[in-house]
Amino acid sequence: MFGKLFHLGVDALIISAFLAGIKRSTGLTPALSQVPNKDIRQMLRTYLEFGEYAFDFAVVIFGRSSSFERRH
Repeated sequence: MFGKLFHLGVDALIISAFLAGIKRSTGLTPALSQVPNKDIRQMLRTYLEFGEYAFDFAVVIFGRSSSFERRH
């Protein structure tokens, strides 16, 4: 039970970070204004913000690693 829940949580985090990467590189983001329920809309906004935090964290960690390099 705990393993499956953990797996779903990690999957949700990966999807949210992926959407954050798309937002950063293209400016495209889900149209939350089309979600009619304001509570669900706020929950989705928080979910996407968490993905941006995870994306930023990964960039910092990878930036400090010798296994990655910046190319311009």
